[in-house]
Formats: sequence, structure tokens, C-alpha cells
Amino acid sequence: MSPYEVPPQSIAGTRQTALQALLPRFDVTGNGFLPDRVPLSRLPDPYYAPWESLIQSLASHIQDNTVRDHINKLPVLALDRLHTEDERRRAYLILTFFAHGYIWGGAEPADVLPPPVTVPLLQISDILGLPPTATFASFNLWNFTSSHPSADFTDVDSLDALHTFTGTQDESWFYMVSVAIEAQGAYIIPILLQGLDTLQSLLSTTPSGDESSPDDFIPEPQPPKDPTWKAHQAAILCATKSLVEISTCIAKMGHILDKMHAKCDPHTFYHRIRPFLAGSKNMAAAGLPLGVFYDEGPSAEGQTRKGQYRQLRGGSNGQSSLIQFLDIILGVEHSSSGNSQPESDMTELKGPSEKTTSFHQEVRSYMPRRHREFLEYVMEHGGGGFRGVISQVLLHGPNMTSDGDETAGLADLIRAFKTATKALAEFRNKHLQLVTRYIIIPSRQQSQVAVVAGHNGQAMAGYGGAGAKGIVNLATASTSLMANGDKNQKDRIRHAGEAEGEVGDVTTVDCEESHNTARTRKGSSHQNPELTGTGGTALLPFLKQSRDETLLAGDLMTVTD
Repeated sequence: MSPYEVPPQSIAGTRQTALQALLPRFDVTGNGFLPDRVPLSRLPDPYYAPWESLIQSLASHIQDNTVRDHINKLPVLALDRLHTEDERRRAYLILTFFAHGYIWGGAEPADVLPPPVTVPLLQISDILGLPPTATFASFNLWNFTSSHPSADFTDVDSLDALHTFTGTQDESWFYMVSVAIEAQGAYIIPILLQGLDTLQSLLSTTPSGDESSPDDFIPEPQPPKDPTWKAHQAAILCATKSLVEISTCIAKMGHILDKMHAKCDPHTFYHRIRPFLAGSKNMAAAGLPLGVFYDEGPSAEGQTRKGQYRQLRGGSNGQSSLIQFLDIILGVEHSSSGNSQPESDMTELKGPSEKTTSFHQEVRSYMPRRHREFLEYVMEHGGGGFRGVISQVLLHGPNMTSDGDETAGLADLIRAFKTATKALAEFRNKHLQLVTRYIIIPSRQQSQVAVVAGHNGQAMAGYGGAGAKGIVNLATASTSLMANGDKNQKDRIRHAGEAEGEVGDVTTVDCEESHNTARTRKGSSHQNPELTGTGGTALLPFLKQSRDETLLAGDLMTVTD
């Protein structure tokens, strides 16, 4: 249980009861989108011993290049002996690790996934409402243990990954930093929901004037009904406090992100870890032009194989429900499809006049089903988040700001909102700095040797760089792009590394300058090829646009003018 779980408040009266019932309904625990306890570390039924035996030795089989042989020899196991949600989640974790280990665990990627993985993976993915590929849930949410005496998952030093591809401390630390960030952000979820709901209650009543029911929690805004001065003041104060607290919370999340350097070496990450996180979407340069064929066994006639090619995004922090919740609750809107290849955008369209689905919308299908439903629920009932509701308050200002103290309260609310959006943008800027150090810089260094030493002192065969002869994966593809790309491309990435801070912390100037260019950059595209993220995105343009759109959300004039 997280030490930050918020006890019931009395500010919103019976509406707080609805809040307390809302979160469990969507599997949001005291640890936020993490489970309420450490994930299952072993399937109890001995029927699944072949899976458990192989997952424990996965890293060593990848190291000695025998992982595909071992996976091919697995039996095709049924799922009818998985009896709990914890067991089903563990099965999904194991099978997605097998899938990515098989695809990327060789000199060249395998574009056919065998039935011992494909058949149960397709089944368990359908049960859990997840795609049959490794996701943030399998790498992070359901892949950790804790040695902390009170199970405080915010303490990254007490966390350890249950499974990795490389067997290195670097990889475990990479996953666990994200787990700790998720835990740190847990306590802010009910605070923000209550703050938004309390502010929104000024603008909404049911047709009968009765209290909203739990199913109508966070109803859509309606014209104000002349609330009393005390209720108005209390609502504004509650909303302001919640926005002040989100800035504090995001700063704490940023402090955890800053610890990434402590135990995760950039070159180990780039050459050894990152290739296994990649999916099969937009991965032609990494050796998967068609994606991966999910082989479901022989057809009824026995002449062909059942199955199909699939192009799926890989595991990515963009699949974090926490970060998307912060976007939605603040009212940040994202438009980029995130694809690294312009032609990929066209495949998303159902017709010539329809808009492309944004990356942030698409990757919700890569989140656990109930978490995805929670985000959709808040979007549907949240009135555009704090940005939308505050804008409604300002539009109806003549009826709601007659008192001088109340006007000052609104000014505090607006100031707190702008600070909150800026804090989230600064967090994204920190992420950009990590991308520079862990991806951009290593991709430019052409003289990598074939052996990279991890933090644990173990010598590891190189999976990228100039010394990795004949190897094809995301690392070698990225390095090749940097070596062979045109001068403008390399100059742009070099300048990006300097702008995003190869050394030093994020500064206020960084975000202010980004704010000045947010509107002009939004929706822009580059003609030159871009480095691809593990989720298949055009890495730097996508991350910069997400940051700039966050800053743009703080400009309430774009709503009220």
C-alpha cells in the first residue's frame, strides 16, 4: 500500500463517496495504476513449469544465442489453469518476454513467431484486452518486486525487476525507475479528481437539482446556477490546492527520473537493452518490413499455416496511464500520430476526409483494459479537464466574481493551473534530456566496440555500433541512419542534443522558449528520416511536440478568446 493514499475528505460532501467508489471500479489502487501488492513471481500450477523454467534462464539463453531453440521446443500450453487476475497477468508477462526475446534474440530479427508463444499469447491478450506484444504493463507494472518493509514502491532502491532480457542491473533499474514514478504519482489521482469535480460542481446540476449519482461523477459543465459565495470560494480553493499539489507531485516524479543515471549506463541501454523493447511497427530499417507473422499452427488442410502478419508498437513510457491521466485532467491535447514514416499515417485513415488517430489515443489500446476505460471515463465526464472548466468559469465570470477576494481566488487558480502545465512540460523536457543521453549521443558514436560493460561489471556481447558486424536491430538501424543520413539530419540532431541539454538540468528558459514556438511547431513535419522510438514514433519530433503541446495548454487565452 502506498504511504500517499489519500483519506476521505469532506469538502465535496457525498460526492466524495462517489470518488471513493470510482477508483476501485477501474482498478486504480492506492498505488495508482500499479497493483496494490507486488506482482506474482511464479505461476503456482506445475503445469506451467516449462514457462517458468525458461523465463528464469531467458537472459542466459539470449546471451548464448540459443533462446529461439528453447522457445521452439516449448509445448503449446492451455490457459484453463490460470484462475486469478494475477496469474493471467503473469502469463502475459512471460509470453511477451518470450515473444520479444525470440524476435530480437539473434543476429537478425525473426519475422515469424512460433505457435508455443503465439497461440497462448493471442488468447491471454484477448482476455486482458491488451495487444499480443510487450507493453508498459508487462515491462513495468507487473514486473517488479520490493524489499521495502512497508512496500513503499516509491523507493526505487528497494525495487527489482522480476525478469530482464540481459540479466543486467542496468535493465532492471531502467524498468524500476518507471515503477517508482508510477507509485509516486499515485496519491495525486484522487486529489485531482476531487479538485476538478468540486470546481465543476459550480457549473453543473442534474435536471432535478439533486446530487449527482456515482455514475454521473464529474458531469459535463452547464451554465452556472448562481452558487453561494462560500461554496464558490471553497470550490476554487479546493481546485487551486489540487493544482498546487500536482506541481509538487510532478517535481517528485522528476527527482526519481533524475536517478536513471545512477545505475543504467547509456551505452548498455542503447546497444543491449533498447533493441528488445522495440515492437514490429515502423521497423523496416531494423529488419521487419512486414512486421511479424504470428504463426498459429497448420491449417485444417495442413498445407498452409494459420496466422497473420502484425505490426505492433513496442513497450514505451508513452503507454503510461499516469502520464495520460495528467494530460487529460489538465486538459492537454495532443495531435501527433507519432509515426516515424509519413506513409504510415495513411494506414490509420479509414477515408480521405477522416482525421488521423493521435499516438496518445492509439496507445491507450496498449494499456490494461480497465485503466483505458478509466481514462475514457474521465475524458467523457471531465469537461475538458481543468483547462476546460476554468475556461467555463472565466466565460461566466460576471456572475461569479463579484467579490474582490473571490477575484483574487480566481487569479490564484489560474496561476496554479499554468504552473501545473509548466511542471508537466518540464518533466517531459527531462525525458528529452534522457533521450539525448541514452539514444541520440550513442547513435552518433560510430566507434563502439563489440563489448559493452554494464554497471554490474559483466562483459556483454555488443548488439550495436560499428563492432557489431552483421547484426540488425533497432540500435544498428539507428546508428546506420546517423552514419548515412544527410548533413541536415545530423546537424538537426546535433543541435537537438545541445538544445535539450546533454549536461545540466532543465531550465525555465527551456520551457519559455518552447512555449514561444509551440504553435508554429505543432503539426509540422520533417522531410528527412528520423530516429525511431521503441513504440515506432519519430523520436525527437514527437517528444518535442508533446512537450510543446503541454505548454500550450497553459495558455487559457486560446480557449476564452
